[in-house]
Amino acid sequence: MAELVFRDLSFEKDKGKVKVNFLRLFYTYLEEDNLSRIAPYEVNKHSITFKNVSENSARKKFEFLLFNSFKNLKNRLNNKKTIYIHQSSGIPLIGTNYFGLIDRGTNIIEVKPITSCNIGCIFCSVDEGPYSRRKADFVVEKDYLVNEFRKIVEFKASSNIDAHINAQGEPTLYADMAELVRGIMSVKGVKRSSIDTNGTLLTKQYIDELADAGLTRINLSLNALDPEKAQKLAGYPYNLNKVLEIARYLPTRMDLIIAPVWMPGYNDEELPKLAKFAEEIGAGKNCPPIGIQNMLNYRFGRNPVDSVPMEDFYKKMRELEEKCNVRLVFDKAAFDVEELPEFPKPFKKGQVIDAEIVLPGRIGNEKLAVAKDRLISVPNCYKEEGNVRLRIKRTKHNIFLGELLD
Repeated sequence: MAELVFRDLSFEKDKGKVKVNFLRLFYTYLEEDNLSRIAPYEVNKHSITFKNVSENSARKKFEFLLFNSFKNLKNRLNNKKTIYIHQSSGIPLIGTNYFGLIDRGTNIIEVKPITSCNIGCIFCSVDEGPYSRRKADFVVEKDYLVNEFRKIVEFKASSNIDAHINAQGEPTLYADMAELVRGIMSVKGVKRSSIDTNGTLLTKQYIDELADAGLTRINLSLNALDPEKAQKLAGYPYNLNKVLEIARYLPTRMDLIIAPVWMPGYNDEELPKLAKFAEEIGAGKNCPPIGIQNMLNYRFGRNPVDSVPMEDFYKKMRELEEKCNVRLVFDKAAFDVEELPEFPKPFKKGQVIDAEIVLPGRIGNEKLAVAKDRLISVPNCYKEEGNVRLRIKRTKHNIFLGELLD
């Protein structure tokens, strides 16, 4: 008898097939006939048992079936195609803003383990959530992220690295988050780590797990204290009372920044209230208690109002500060941002290169290509796979855009 046990997989029978749940959020299916060809089997929650076969033989055959089934991996929130990026995938983690790692030439390294979101904020810059028009989702193996993150930290040669875990969506959907934080904080030179989150999936137990793993700060996207306004801005059922309860608990375990987005005409008067709330609950021990963001328009985002020029944004914040006697504006020094050398780029703007199409993109006919250990976004690409010739149109922060030439 061979019993195959998995930490990240669970199994259940579903309408004549075996449903494989992966990292809680994703699923695929195995055909019962294919499993029976290995040997008579029995499905348990986190294991599958095959009778009258060696473990080595069962594992090889089962992993072959599993590998092929992952080509049909989907996200249970939206049923979208999902691609699992792992150490053996041949997919680099630098080059796209969708997933992986981003170095913008400072001591802050962005870590993006997942796409997808459980709510649908009306101002979302990347159009995430249950009603998103994005065509595919991505999830990255924890160990792969940590290993590639370590390479950037070693290049930076600094003892003041801040790992900022964010996502095109909600990072706490990532099932391996506590272990990801633990891995990141074990890297020499990492001083702080933070997560951007809407807070709706946090529990006191989850916060304790993150704190024990070494997380130092939560950036909580709380946009209003008024229930009606908070609900409207969330664009999806939203439990404000739960988020407020979580906000009050967070400062007992780690630092907290209340991080609202200013939506002119929606939450103007909420911002001073949020600042006072942040102070009352003990946010901002080693950072500002509040960090207000200006709502910016993006081509593929949701843009319910026009962006306010940054000069006008700061003017409005100063007016609210004076009117309500509360501090709303903090400079970069308050966040301990330090300029450091940026990870080397293998391409220059205007350079013509050969690359290989490897993944679908998230927008329209976009594809993602690989060359010199970097991902390159290729818009308006109708080629599904194979080699292509590209002209590099963007290289800023090792995020690459290529124009298809053939």
